[in-house]
Amino acid sequence: MIYLNNEKKINKLREKMNKSNIYIFMDYDKTITSNKSEDSWDTIANRKVMGEELANGLNGYYQKYGPIELDYTINIEEKEKYIIEWYQKCMELYYTYHLTKEKLKQCIDNSNLELRNGVKDFLFKLYKNNIPVIILSAGIGNVIEQFLKKEECFYDNMTIISNFIKFHENGKMIKFSDNMTHTLNKNIDKLGDLKIKEEMETKEYRIVIGDLVEDINMMGNYPDNKALKIGFLNTNVAENLGIYIKNFDIVLSEDSNFYDIEKYVI
Repeated sequence: MIYLNNEKKINKLREKMNKSNIYIFMDYDKTITSNKSEDSWDTIANRKVMGEELANGLNGYYQKYGPIELDYTINIEEKEKYIIEWYQKCMELYYTYHLTKEKLKQCIDNSNLELRNGVKDFLFKLYKNNIPVIILSAGIGNVIEQFLKKEECFYDNMTIISNFIKFHENGKMIKFSDNMTHTLNKNIDKLGDLKIKEEMETKEYRIVIGDLVEDINMMGNYPDNKALKIGFLNTNVAENLGIYIKNFDIVLSEDSNFYDIEKYVI
């Protein structure tokens, strides 16, 4: 099902946007990947590779913190405190259960990661048209990059900004200490000096594609009349449809895919 919030605005943007003046911001988990796919954190919880205790520990954290992430009645400051706590605990588990570079690869090879229908063709067309893409994710950057390479849809026009796990030369995980990228701080304006920001300034229009209302912030503070916001509503459709329509220009629910939005972007 596709819902258009402001068809007049959408049509005006379609008239003005072209392949030379747009910049794409995309989420990864449940956006590029299928809404039925595991996320990049859970990928590393493969029971065969990392054991039962790690998987059970991560699942316990998800049961506790997952509903908080999707609850839009909670105060933002309070929610952020819980989300940071959740991410830090997950990283501690990876470290405690001896994640290595080789084990990470094995987890990806044995995962149930699945691309959302149509995204592979979509990413290829963005590449062929030289349209720059920022994948800004609160997930695990190593998983994102390696999985897209495995699926042969990682291209030179892409930049991944995410939580990258560092490894020693011997392959063992270095305890994660960098600043966290989470669902509430995914904002290009808050990421310091990045070379890509110079390129972004040459593009007049921005398109953001995500599955959480917070994903709108990926593109930073940008004029609404120069930004197209597309949201996949994966869960709690009846409860959250109103807030999604209020915040996104285009909302896609149920089994919608990238073929449904291609005409609005390319």
